[in-house]
Amino acid sequence: MGLRHRAYGGRMGNTTDRDASKRALHARRAASFGAKATDYAEHRPDYPLAAVRWALEAVPTVPAPVVLDLGAGTGKLTEGLLAAGATVIAVEPDDGMRIELMRRLPGVRAYEGTAEEIPLADGSVAAIVAGQAFHWFDQERAFPEFARVLQKGGTFAALWNTDDTRVDWVAELGRVARTDASVPPLELVSRKLPEHPLFEDFEAAEFPHAQRRTAESLTATIGTHSHTLVVSPQQRAEVLRRITEYLRGRPETAEGEFDLPLVTLVLRTTLRRR
Repeated sequence: MGLRHRAYGGRMGNTTDRDASKRALHARRAASFGAKATDYAEHRPDYPLAAVRWALEAVPTVPAPVVLDLGAGTGKLTEGLLAAGATVIAVEPDDGMRIELMRRLPGVRAYEGTAEEIPLADGSVAAIVAGQAFHWFDQERAFPEFARVLQKGGTFAALWNTDDTRVDWVAELGRVARTDASVPPLELVSRKLPEHPLFEDFEAAEFPHAQRRTAESLTATIGTHSHTLVVSPQQRAEVLRRITEYLRGRPETAEGEFDLPLVTLVLRTTLRRR
């Protein structure tokens, strides 16, 4: 199946112990995507089907499970869930992102809402998944909402596409692309698992992935990352210029199309039976 397991422990994405400036930056980054929703839909990678299936492994497949894509954005993970045979409900707080999702996937029900206030009835879904989104949630408020809308024994899973920094040119690209709004590696997505008494212990797995890019389209992809969206127009233009120059100067990426090596991280758990 191509997955690798890795040890984790503790809490993820918790900002309660950070100072006010870090909390403010976190909030700005979380709300930054809607203005670039079309670019996000065009340039962000999809999710490998093997990762989606592993996330939903405990979910019965007959009848087709109803899965909530929470923080669904423009529907990148929604598409993978549909390919895995799920009936998908999308919830997304940003109007621009949600409108783009509805334009691209008109058959999917999409609602305004957040992880902390999910606009669905109690026990209405077999699983909840979050793609590139769990680190933005207020976990203290979100986990009870997950438990409320999940069916008995239901699944929660979070997925992230991350650059494979074991590859030298990818690791250097991360350094080239830093802005004043960047955070230390893995601060947003740490190597520590969340915990909550309503849920079983989390499991983690990784799946190899790749995205076909050019120097220009990879620059555009990074231009949809929150740390490039919240800085000044001058700094944004400078960092995007720097990225393009770097990619054009590397033999691996200088000409035509190439594969950007990715690792898809998946965390999953199930609701404790009470």
